[in-house]
Amino acid sequence: MVRAGLKWMFLIIGTTIGAGYASGRELWQFFGHESGLAILLFAVFFSICCYVIMHVSYQKRSSDYLPVLRDIVGDKLTGVYDVMIFLYLTTTTVVMIAGSGATGQAFDISYWWGVVIITVSLIGLFLKDINGLLAMNQLVLPLLLGGLLYILLLFMNDQGLNVWSHLHEQRNWTAAFPFTALNILPLIAVLGAIGNKVKTKQEIYVAAIGSGLILGIISFIYNSSLIQIADELLLYEIPLFAILKHYPFEILIFMSILLWFAIFTTAASGVFGIVSRIQSWWNAPVWILATVVIIAMVPLTTVGFSTLINYIYPIYGILNLYVLTRLLLYPLWNKSEDKHS
Repeated sequence: MVRAGLKWMFLIIGTTIGAGYASGRELWQFFGHESGLAILLFAVFFSICCYVIMHVSYQKRSSDYLPVLRDIVGDKLTGVYDVMIFLYLTTTTVVMIAGSGATGQAFDISYWWGVVIITVSLIGLFLKDINGLLAMNQLVLPLLLGGLLYILLLFMNDQGLNVWSHLHEQRNWTAAFPFTALNILPLIAVLGAIGNKVKTKQEIYVAAIGSGLILGIISFIYNSSLIQIADELLLYEIPLFAILKHYPFEILIFMSILLWFAIFTTAASGVFGIVSRIQSWWNAPVWILATVVIIAMVPLTTVGFSTLINYIYPIYGILNLYVLTRLLLYPLWNKSEDKHS
């Protein structure tokens, strides 16, 4: 039971910790100074959202996200969100594939070799259906989280940082809402596709509480570290590198490889969400659908995504806040609907 719960917990964390989170970019954009309470609220909101999505998914015995989405946002908005989730998963996965190309360039490997490496790895992963994704997450994520935590704690120790020194300053608490909302759509897509594989309610508790707790602790320590070097962060595209410059080159190489795996786990979750949705109307083997989807995405990596993201992401922000509200209030409005029915 606990082991099965940990399997889903790593799936949740793998979906959430993309390159944006692992590099520190996302955390710094939303949190920064006076954000301890915001991060605590995020951890609580995140656990509640994961619990509700998995609970609905488990009840529906769903194999793709549509039944779960319908239950959360209602019939009228399901079509809108179905398109938005599909677009979101596609854009983020394409950005991750392009990110692998860019990571390759950092190691003097050509951009296209970086793209080929992640493309072949993703197709290979889905040869074993969802089991390949789950096994990879269980192997890679403890390494990724452990490596990140090790570097952050080492940095804090070396700098003599006290993470509790600013606890009285908490004006940025509202950041918890958009930050949690940002991470919800891919979770609906991925967790909506495993309802028929969850065996017990206990698995849901382990996955939901465990993922919120781990992400909350790492976010708090990461954010506290970034605050100490806030003046330097303008010079770095990837905030993590501002911390790593204090350490030997080998550690930089090691963390860069872990960053690539963060890109890989997010891309894999994105492909899984898309494939499970396509499977509901084209019943082909997972690896064939994954191959078609991934190969179709490769040419899109050459498109200028910054414009697309500038238009699409603000819309996601608004729509996601509605989903977040529905998820957090789910127990309340679910009871009221039961009374009326």
